[in-house]
Amino acid sequence: MRFERTMRIQARPETLWRFFTDPDRLAQWWGQADLDARPGGDLRVAMPDGPRPVMRGTFVELVPYERIVFTFGWEPAPEAPDIAPGTSLVEVTLAPDGEGTKLTLRHSGLPPSLGDETAEGWTHVLRHLTDAAERAKPA
Repeated sequence: MRFERTMRIQARPETLWRFFTDPDRLAQWWGQADLDARPGGDLRVAMPDGPRPVMRGTFVELVPYERIVFTFGWEPAPEAPDIAPGTSLVEVTLAPDGEGTKLTLRHSGLPPSLGDETAEGWTHVLRHLTDAAERAKPA
């Protein structure tokens, strides 16, 4: 199963890029992050809400200001979604759109049973990304 969302954010691609590759910026919209933004680098995000699950992945591809690809899964914990680290893939594309950016996020390799939960989760965090990026100073 795959989740896909395309949205327009009133921030430049360079600004949005930082919100995926800088741990302090990523923490503003997703959760406390430890990351090494390079192909093969680790990505770990501790969720701030609910049972506080931890997302763990590895960066696969980074094309500055255009594309970010990473594996995605949850560290085993009570109430954490049943997606093992490395078993799904998130692709983010950033395309200039006037003074803003068209962001497309695709999350593939999902178990069908988690489709609704994943859609709700991404909708929630992407709303936080939009708010944080639109308040940020340009890159």
